[in-house]
Amino acid sequence: MNIFTPLLLTALALLLSACSSTGLERHAGYVVDTRQNALGARPRIKMLVIHYTAQDYPTSLATLTDREVSAHYLIAAAPPRKGGQPTVSRLVPEQQLAWHAGSSYWRGATRINDTSVGIELENQGYRRSAFHGREWYPFAAPQIAALLPLSRDIIRRYGISPQNVVGHSDIAPQRKQDPGPLFPWQWLASQGVGAWPDADRVRFWLAGRPPEQAVNAEQLLTLLARYGYQVTPGMSARQQQQVIAAFQMHFRPGDYRGLPDAECEAIVKALLDKYGAEQA
Repeated sequence: MNIFTPLLLTALALLLSACSSTGLERHAGYVVDTRQNALGARPRIKMLVIHYTAQDYPTSLATLTDREVSAHYLIAAAPPRKGGQPTVSRLVPEQQLAWHAGSSYWRGATRINDTSVGIELENQGYRRSAFHGREWYPFAAPQIAALLPLSRDIIRRYGISPQNVVGHSDIAPQRKQDPGPLFPWQWLASQGVGAWPDADRVRFWLAGRPPEQAVNAEQLLTLLARYGYQVTPGMSARQQQQVIAAFQMHFRPGDYRGLPDAECEAIVKALLDKYGAEQA
């Protein structure tokens, strides 16, 4: 080895360190001055979107590493453990765009792939039963135990607001049902991941009405649009029902038939109290 090589490397390291400390980054052929920061800058990532794969793990991995669809992370139903901790698969670096959201909308934004991190959970979704209709597959506790710290870290890194932690069904209710009514949104919100209404405000807005009491669908959809769901003029009755059902799967999973009722109205009003309306 040339005896001057270590000295050269040391000198280069010192030079780079000095540039960094002065706000200058030296590259091959140019220097970047990082001392001025624009006030108009905003983080690119504003949302966290949760999915289920509707496939087993090997098939999910093959699908998500092909050319047509991708996600930033994939979590197995039974994550392998290394060093006593669950392992998740990162398929796309967070700084890069992944193709997980598709045609979607949330709180005025339509290019959700551009502004989100997507997490896929191995889960078969649901099966159809002649007696019970859809029977949903539960999420395994070890999987949720891995999802929680990962989600917390993503939220912390990008300052993601609680109301911008959503399911695929929230941003694409006409096409998607994942992660479904068995996903533990309420528990995750209690751990700092996602939005959940305050129970006392739900009671306040319910105002003594029976939870199942019918309310005006148009008025409920107006409230859902204010919170962030896509509601457009001329929607069919079926499309309106899909939007309400997506909200119910997230915030009132005991009954997600998509019927407009007093409890849903109270819940969305409580959410608006806590998190505010979509900003135009």
